[in-house]
Amino acid sequence: MDFGFNLTRTANASALRLLPNRWDFVAFPLIICVLALTVVGFHETLAPISTLQTQAISLDPANLPEYALRTTLRMLAAMVASLVFTLIYGTLAAKSRRASVVLVPILDILQSVPVLALFPGRVFGAELAAIFAIFTSQAWNMTFSFYQSLRTVPRDLDEVSRGFHLTNWQRFWKLEVPFSMPGLIWNMMMSMSGGWFFVVASEAIVVGNRTIVLPGIGAYLATAIGERNLGAIGWVILAMTVVILAYDQLMFRPLVAWADKFRMENTSSGNVPESWLLDLIRRTRLIHQLLVPAGWMIGKMARVPLKLPSLQGRLPKFPMGALGALGGSTPTARSKSRNPSRAGDIAWAIIVLALTVFLVWKVTVFVSTGVTWGEVWHVFWLGLITLFRVMVLIALASVIWVPVGVLIGLRPTLASKIQPLAQFLAAFPANLLFPVFVVVIVKFNLNPDIWLSPLIVLGTQWYILFNVIAGATSYPNDYREAATNFQIKGWQWWRQAILPGIFPYYVTGAITASGGAWNASIVAEAVSWGNTKIVAHGLGAYIAENTANGDYPKIILGIAVMSLFVTLFNRLLWRPLFAYSEARLRLD
Repeated sequence: MDFGFNLTRTANASALRLLPNRWDFVAFPLIICVLALTVVGFHETLAPISTLQTQAISLDPANLPEYALRTTLRMLAAMVASLVFTLIYGTLAAKSRRASVVLVPILDILQSVPVLALFPGRVFGAELAAIFAIFTSQAWNMTFSFYQSLRTVPRDLDEVSRGFHLTNWQRFWKLEVPFSMPGLIWNMMMSMSGGWFFVVASEAIVVGNRTIVLPGIGAYLATAIGERNLGAIGWVILAMTVVILAYDQLMFRPLVAWADKFRMENTSSGNVPESWLLDLIRRTRLIHQLLVPAGWMIGKMARVPLKLPSLQGRLPKFPMGALGALGGSTPTARSKSRNPSRAGDIAWAIIVLALTVFLVWKVTVFVSTGVTWGEVWHVFWLGLITLFRVMVLIALASVIWVPVGVLIGLRPTLASKIQPLAQFLAAFPANLLFPVFVVVIVKFNLNPDIWLSPLIVLGTQWYILFNVIAGATSYPNDYREAATNFQIKGWQWWRQAILPGIFPYYVTGAITASGGAWNASIVAEAVSWGNTKIVAHGLGAYIAENTANGDYPKIILGIAVMSLFVTLFNRLLWRPLFAYSEARLRLD
């Protein structure tokens, strides 16, 4: 009798778990609305491409909800593509020494792929081209963050995974991806926000002699700037604010709260990030049960003992983490790695060198048709001017945002409040400030070489802030308690505790910020508002002016010189700093 009663009670409990509760009735409308908006936006991409030529961008604010939906879907699609690219590209760059030599220039090559030719008769083709353009602005800092995390996985955790005989596949999903999550999610926020700066250009696709303008906030903003309509610009700012708050609450806030469980620490933190949406999903009954199979399937895939070929080139990692900087000691065991084939290295070096020489020769032949040696030296001088601007601005941004990032990252409650504001400021397009700078510079007769410089770092300084926040968020709570017990305070705490802990994250942010600053100089060193144009001396203005004139030899010369400066800057400054942080400032 008791057995039958227990069986009945178990059956009733199972049936009860499948019935919705009050939280399901709150969550279901949200899910249905998101799905409906996605379907509507996708349906519009299947329209004939001729509709884009007959429907001009209207500055009527009533059209902004539709434009915002289209732009947001493009950015989310680019974010998914960037995440997949990050997992593949970052893994190869971190674990294959030979592949890492040539992976950096791949993004520049991919930008020339004619994606529009895949679907020439549909809006979908233009949408893919816009998504790809946004993807190129989102992918790199995510990839570099993931690369940095893979290179700094704590050695003791790596040894434990090998002690459990995990395969490369299992170690990747069970150790390396979870360890990278806090930094990766904050860089996803930066990518999403930074993509707004590129939306203006991505929603105007040039195909031959035609310019196809896609409906979206970027196209709306470009039209408003062209018509000098300040009222429409105000509506754009309002629409961006609503969209940023929406994806902060519905996507990034839950991700930050979920990723907190991947922090590397032995003691629990008193302050943990919270998300009302994540709490809502956890409290639901039916939706939670519907998500169980997906979670089970993902878990099973991560545990599959799939043996992948081991990538060569995992460099030895030297001990002394942030705890060692506090006065402790760390293990001295080095990770095992196979000695790479010397013949293979020589063959690979010859291939890369031959390809580099061929590309340099082709560029030199093309540029020499319209450029003299005097022009070349002039462009190098302009490059030095822009280099000086970038160095000064990155140094100033570091002094300002590193302490702020540490303050935010060590206080999850404060971070949850600051997060939407930081995303909005990072997403704020510098184009909207062009009128202010132009009017002020002209009215007070200011020097453009000085007063246009802040526009260069306006959108890229947030890479430093977001990465420092990620580093402070990932900083183990037991390290903080150790510093408190040793009564380490003031400048000593900064020098011996927190700065060593966040330094790898700072270097990642500084590298991406300096690279973004070089690209932003093309827009920021030559600005206009209506018929008034102000130009500063620099390599970015040189490229912008010759692009407008269609002088391709000078355009290629400017891009080549900028690439040379960026490469040398990275090799002489950022790469040594990254190698130092990888070898001496590891959290193990």
